[in-house]
Amino acid sequence: MKLIVQIPCLNEESTIGRTIADIPRAIEGVDKVEVLIIDDGCTDATVTTASQAGADHVISFPENRGLAAAWSAGIDEALRLGADVIVNTDADNQYAGASITDLVRPIVEGSADMVIGARPIEEIDDFSPTKKRLQRLGSWVVRAFSGTQVSDATSGFRAYSRSAALTLGVLSRFTYTHETLIQAGQAGLTVAEVPIRTNPKTRASRLARSTWDYVRRSVGTILRIYVLYQPMALFNTIAALLACAVLGARYLYFVLIGEGTGHVQSVIVAALLMMLAGQSFGLGIIADLLAANRKLIQETRQRVRALQFADRVDAHGESRSEHPR
Repeated sequence: MKLIVQIPCLNEESTIGRTIADIPRAIEGVDKVEVLIIDDGCTDATVTTASQAGADHVISFPENRGLAAAWSAGIDEALRLGADVIVNTDADNQYAGASITDLVRPIVEGSADMVIGARPIEEIDDFSPTKKRLQRLGSWVVRAFSGTQVSDATSGFRAYSRSAALTLGVLSRFTYTHETLIQAGQAGLTVAEVPIRTNPKTRASRLARSTWDYVRRSVGTILRIYVLYQPMALFNTIAALLACAVLGARYLYFVLIGEGTGHVQSVIVAALLMMLAGQSFGLGIIADLLAANRKLIQETRQRVRALQFADRVDAHGESRSEHPR
């Protein structure tokens, strides 16, 4: 069994060597551990430092494409290299490399398709009280939308089985954390969570300009993905709210007591809301049909990817490609 640890990097010269050094190269149930660097347009000596520290593979973007694109490229390359298990970690050494052993164990044992490393949020001094509350709220929302029981939805320290990596795909250009969790839950993948250790903060987050900017962009991503997978639930909720006949009932009340004159506006507004509710219900049906078609496309994509990457691996699990992409 081959494990590939992928590390998206953007100018991580000062920490990448320590991050790679902390990755265990001997794990029970794993025959080989390799490190894959995704150079997301680095302008410093990150790649050179990573190679000197023992990185086995490097893929490079000519310019910065963002975390989601780097994650996706790393998943594809790991599959091409014949990975049976893929771990994603951050280049800033936020996550303790020793926790990789705990992270991959459920996959090696066959009890999970995807494993999230849960940070001890309440014990991290670098997180402000506001950030901790937002993290709890965000994780609750993702649990509700995904049907999973993950307490740390924003953790980027994750392990994927080969089948899970073939299934998941990212549409967002922002981040992959929320999107892949919702996808995994909706696709019926078994998602587990294990406690992990973290290291002291080495730098500020580069994913968003501020906590509130991260919240704003995350909300948009979560809603978009939920609509893709559960359109009827959303549009039917909107239709039910619009169809609320409060104004119509108000007019009927005045008619019954003999004071219906002068309240026609309530009837007009109520009729308009009912029309909008009908339109929302119709949009929900159309969106549900599109979602069913998208599911078929996703299943086809998974099969195509399995065939695409199967010819890169020989009978011994070794990559047939002479050079990483």
